[in-house]
Amino acid sequence: MNPTLEIFSQGEEIVTGQTVDTNAAWLSQACVNMGFTVSRHTAVGDRLDELIALLKEISSRADCCICTGGLGPTSDDLTAQAVSLAFSMPLQFDTIAFEQIAGFFKNRSRTMPESNRKQAYLPSGALRIDNQWGTAPGFTLQYNRCRFVFLPGVPFEMQHLFNEFVKCFFERHYALNPKQLVTLKTIGIGESDIQTAIADITIPQEIQLGFRAGPDHIETKLLAPAQYPRQKLDLYIDTIKSRLGDFIFGIADDRNHCDDLPSTIDRMMRDQQRTAIFIETISQGLIAAKCAIANDWLLETHYQRNPAYFADRFSVALDEMDLPSQAKSIANAAKDQSGADLALIQLYREDNTTDNPDNRTITIYNALLSPEGLRHSTHTIGGSVKRKQNQAALLALDLLRRYLQNTN
Repeated sequence: MNPTLEIFSQGEEIVTGQTVDTNAAWLSQACVNMGFTVSRHTAVGDRLDELIALLKEISSRADCCICTGGLGPTSDDLTAQAVSLAFSMPLQFDTIAFEQIAGFFKNRSRTMPESNRKQAYLPSGALRIDNQWGTAPGFTLQYNRCRFVFLPGVPFEMQHLFNEFVKCFFERHYALNPKQLVTLKTIGIGESDIQTAIADITIPQEIQLGFRAGPDHIETKLLAPAQYPRQKLDLYIDTIKSRLGDFIFGIADDRNHCDDLPSTIDRMMRDQQRTAIFIETISQGLIAAKCAIANDWLLETHYQRNPAYFADRFSVALDEMDLPSQAKSIANAAKDQSGADLALIQLYREDNTTDNPDNRTITIYNALLSPEGLRHSTHTIGGSVKRKQNQAALLALDLLRRYLQNTN
């Protein structure tokens, strides 16, 4: 049986909703991938008595606990004090920790505030976790059945300490047997449509099926026991792939890494040695922004809400042409002038029956001109202006992705 792990986040800003607890989500995924069973997420504000009570509870029910936050220099950073009182481990001044904190400021030509001295006090018997990326050292200790790991709440620092120290530490102290996680990433299809498409596939009870809908794509996840035969698992994956088809832009598992859609496109553009020009309207430059890493294959990008601008820029007579005709004319001229292999153009028409922009629907027409001809897609998008812009950018990129995926 896999060891149980709890995640405990400390900070008033988390429980009041001022800060989204991304640390807990990141740690959960990392620990599940290692082979832990994550049993609970708990958040407590800056209240010493509640911190003490929760630490005692966790110590008697979990095999392991990762705590984030509350290691800073201010009066509301109470984690070390709470640990000291909960587990009767007096705080002791750690000279090495203090030297590291002082060095952090010295290396930046800054004077260390006296308040940062507080961060060098650690519970007696705790093992210090050196922090090269900030001033808050982490620490780990055992109490009752539970091994506690305390990390700073700053995500950048927390992730570095986890990757550099915690992972190896866990592997030495626990017999971990990671489950098999396969994630199919899709775009252009809704979560309910995915559920309908695969509803009649009989998946064994020991395989957990789950979904995660994000702003940019949807993930369909299969989590199988470590001992489950991979050949059998692959059969279910292949069946789901056959149902979802081109909506899948990547699959991630222990054998393959899959990035987001822009990174997937970047890899395919480089592999196929293609170049492109982007022409945007409603997405307002977001297509190019999502592909910011494409500093060699993206030759040009243009943004203007009014297609008449592109008619003048590329010397095209649009007159009263419909969206497909406009897109084809502009794409041909842009591709010829830029010398790019591919021209991706986005045009749109907005429903102006309401004064509130967030209540208007838009019709997006995307076109991709390649050496093989013109591909296109049409979509109707609703929601807030920001959502429409993001979806418009993603759907345009998805047209490019489908072309690259089918010509690879």
